[in-house]
Amino acid sequence: MKTDFTYSYQQSGRYFAQIADEMKDLGAAEIAALGAENVHPAYRGIHFTADKASLYRINYQSRVISKILAPLMYCPCRDDDELYRQASKIPWVNLFSVNDTFAVFSNVSHSNITHSKYAALRLKDAIVDQFREECGDRPSIDTDAPDVWFHLFIQENKATISIETAGGALHRRGYRKATLAAPMNETLAAAIIRLTEWDGATPLHDPMCGSGTLLCEALMHHCRIPSAYLREQFGFECLPDFDRSVWGAVRKASDGGIRELPTGLISGSDVAGRAVATTRDNLANLPGGDRVGLRKIDVREIESLENTTIVCNPPAGIRIGAKEGMEPFIKSFGDFLKQRCKGSTAFIYLGDRQLIKHIGLRTTWKKPLKSGGLDGRLVKIELY
Repeated sequence: MKTDFTYSYQQSGRYFAQIADEMKDLGAAEIAALGAENVHPAYRGIHFTADKASLYRINYQSRVISKILAPLMYCPCRDDDELYRQASKIPWVNLFSVNDTFAVFSNVSHSNITHSKYAALRLKDAIVDQFREECGDRPSIDTDAPDVWFHLFIQENKATISIETAGGALHRRGYRKATLAAPMNETLAAAIIRLTEWDGATPLHDPMCGSGTLLCEALMHHCRIPSAYLREQFGFECLPDFDRSVWGAVRKASDGGIRELPTGLISGSDVAGRAVATTRDNLANLPGGDRVGLRKIDVREIESLENTTIVCNPPAGIRIGAKEGMEPFIKSFGDFLKQRCKGSTAFIYLGDRQLIKHIGLRTTWKKPLKSGGLDGRLVKIELY
């Protein structure tokens, strides 16, 4: 096998961060602060360059990015045979072993190859055939939790073959061991916390905490806990130029910035006891999670939430197929905000934007944030 092969990311230092279009500004600012350079938003993501330390840091600390891809090869791809031939030039055996599992995820657009699953199959064939030739055996496929994740993107008969540098989607923080129906995506929750601009000057409370995702992200944000703090393995460790000493220094510096959570600063509640128990279990997986106050109570029975940053995602509606009854509930929640939350600011994420008008309060702003196929809105309401 060729040992002088140079992967595309090694030539350019260029990577691609996948992120929802409406979060691009947040993502671009975040990765720039973590050391990315030449940051250029594009369709469904952000192009950037980074040295090794910055790449590792972005994978470890980014809260709103979904995936980070390191391009292995750019090549022409006029048909499946050409894809196979080009992909066979990549020294796959230098990236992972026959004992590792892998998966190929693909997307095709405006190309002669029109079926993404077939494209993924041809790339998979090139990989396993090379292993059989070089090692006499082949690695297994695991589409749920592979050791190595590869991506194939074909547009206008040009292919980009990449490896995920995080080793799986970055929203999988690892703290959510227990869930309820339709839990919020972690990167969406992180984006909401970022958009509140909450800095710890006021207490933060989620009165409909569900599985506790917003509370976990608020805790990680305030205490500077790296988003991948609980991740045991990263895709960049498979790269041929992986530098363990640089990665160790990045991780040590990142973990050294973690600070304690003051008692009483973050709290949550829910009408369902199971939700409170689930939130408590998930918070227990993070440093300082035991300092987050929790209780079982209907939001409309809370005596007051004055001078507080209120963040929530009402738990029903079209997200779980239970829109009926939401309008009266949202109206009563709006009444609670108006009557018992003096001096507070509320940030409410609604998967059904038609519910906004039923809050009955003037919004300072509305920001589109899509999640799970829903065209949701985050609204800010200042309560004087």
